[in-house]
Amino acid sequence: MAKKRIVVLYGGRADEHPISCVSTAGVLKAIDTSKFDVVPVGITREGKWIVDGEDPRGWDLKGSALPSVEVTPGSRPVVLDIAMGQDGFFAGDPAKGALESLGHIDAVFPVLHGPYGEDGTVQGLLEMMNVPYVGCGVFASAACMDKHFTKVVLNAAGIPTAPGITLDTRLFSQSDQFASNADDVLARVEAAGLAYPLFVKPSRAGSSFGVTKVEAAGDAAALIAAVFEASKHDWKVLVEQGITGREIECAVLAPKPTDEPAASWPGEIVLDRRNAGDDQFYDFDSKYTDSAASHVEVPANLPDETLQKVREVAVKAFKALDLAGLSRVDTFVTPSGEVMINEINTMPGFTPISMYPKAWEATGISYTELITRLIEGVLR
Repeated sequence: MAKKRIVVLYGGRADEHPISCVSTAGVLKAIDTSKFDVVPVGITREGKWIVDGEDPRGWDLKGSALPSVEVTPGSRPVVLDIAMGQDGFFAGDPAKGALESLGHIDAVFPVLHGPYGEDGTVQGLLEMMNVPYVGCGVFASAACMDKHFTKVVLNAAGIPTAPGITLDTRLFSQSDQFASNADDVLARVEAAGLAYPLFVKPSRAGSSFGVTKVEAAGDAAALIAAVFEASKHDWKVLVEQGITGREIECAVLAPKPTDEPAASWPGEIVLDRRNAGDDQFYDFDSKYTDSAASHVEVPANLPDETLQKVREVAVKAFKALDLAGLSRVDTFVTPSGEVMINEINTMPGFTPISMYPKAWEATGISYTELITRLIEGVLR
């Protein structure tokens, strides 16, 4: 049987660029090359698409410099002909001014995190080209990228989320870093009855970029400083009530449009310094750069009936938002056993040690088999 030709997209314009690079390193090393002929296509932080750049398979987050897609002397720009669909992928030769076909592309695996990749933009481009791709469609990607609208849809479906308010910071005072807006924001928090600690975060960003924990009730200066920090990543900012409970994550898989979504065993990121008495939350360093900060436990150490409830809520959320392919549903489990949604990642971290692959490995699907199922599920 002829191999299927698969474009793996990575990098991108979002803050999560280095996470995409490392996720792609894992995918390229694990993908079944007996079934798939892989064409890695990198996207620089400036939005340039290239092939034949630095090999992503050597990338990780262990060094002082985060991995990045860069134009190199040997790289070639990628040019798309929308009307040609699956035959519309070309590499340019700047010296000759000619284009070379990258071949008939059977599907695209967009290993992209954050805006301009996980938010429906790339998905819309591929829909226009009529090219099959792994993952959620345009609406689902956009809705889950925006945490505000995720909450709107989930709440309408009867699925609880953390109480909070949404701020539009476009008219806030940039000249004083929002200081003149502090009292108004604090008044809105108090009017909403939000209990501290608060978590202030960009509505449309991932990997914990721009997230700040605000501890002291009534501290308008600390609150507005957190809002200003979040606004560096998105003008829309969420202020959410901290939930007393455990953060439990569940991987959901539905490779084919006709598949009933399946939920993995839920897992937990155990914050090791929190167990030692440190006031730690799951920030960027805990996730990616500080190996002593956390570890993954799958299944989470919870009663079986609670684990099953998390799985049921994850599948219900997957269906409510019209998700497809894969998603990681992050929940809070309160001491009373209530399960509420924190957020949903439609293209979760995909390194071999990321929660999504680890959860499926613990549920009986290997990393390589998971990649195979996702790709084969969209092939025509």
